[in-house]
Amino acid sequence: HSRKIHQPPKLIYLLLAQIWKLLFYKKLGMSVEYKADPRQEQGPYIVVGNHASRMDYIYSGIPFLPHRMNYVAGYNEFFRSHLALVFRLLQVIPKKNFTPDVYTIKQVSRVLKSGGRVCIFPEGMSSISGGNQPVALGSAKFLKHFAVPVFVCKIQGGYLTNTKYCLDERRGKVNVIVDKLFDPEELKQLSLDEITDRLHEAIHHDDYEWNKTARVAFDGHGEMAKNMQDLLYWCPKCGKEFTMEGEGDVIRCTHCGNGARLNEYYDLLPLSGDCVLPETPK
Repeated sequence: HSRKIHQPPKLIYLLLAQIWKLLFYKKLGMSVEYKADPRQEQGPYIVVGNHASRMDYIYSGIPFLPHRMNYVAGYNEFFRSHLALVFRLLQVIPKKNFTPDVYTIKQVSRVLKSGGRVCIFPEGMSSISGGNQPVALGSAKFLKHFAVPVFVCKIQGGYLTNTKYCLDERRGKVNVIVDKLFDPEELKQLSLDEITDRLHEAIHHDDYEWNKTARVAFDGHGEMAKNMQDLLYWCPKCGKEFTMEGEGDVIRCTHCGNGARLNEYYDLLPLSGDCVLPETPK
């Protein structure tokens, strides 16, 4: 609490951003669509986005360059040895998850008053299932309090590239759509419920549903179902729990044999004609 957050140092921020861009932009098949261009904004603004994966700092940071952003991240993340130094260098703002944090508000205020930009993921944690979660309580009040322009960064394909159940990187394609969500005048006029509804609608996304149409092939290196039982632990045929086993491209119930093969599009293909499967893993 004795630390005062400032805008990220320009040289370090842009250098790291260029390194990450060289390493990941082409490799992960990243593309950006601007429905509104935040780089035309001269003053402070806030960016909100769906929290698809642990790579979202790349998906949300690159489209806004050369603008620098102070990210808001979970307080607990500052105790990870591989993140601590980078978080301090880039002036990341800590936030205790799902509880009011006066320190966070003060530091966000400091950055915005200095003309800086702040990025938050209002769900409060990265996606578990491939779809977004409800925004945390207080998100609308947060935006209304600061009353600066708000842009939204919607990430498509981020979860399928880096799933929650497997740390392996699966190359395919990541689309990022940038748009303007609120003007300051709108925030002053809208109720908290109206802001919350707009926020939910703006970040709503389901990667599995998206890929039914996009049909992006992701390279799972023959292990699309690896560790999948950590999330899909219940068999929808026999009802047994903790009998599912994910290995290679196959997830199967060790009790009744019910299961599926995951192809490169994350489609669930039944192992036999009598298998009972959900429409998508989510």
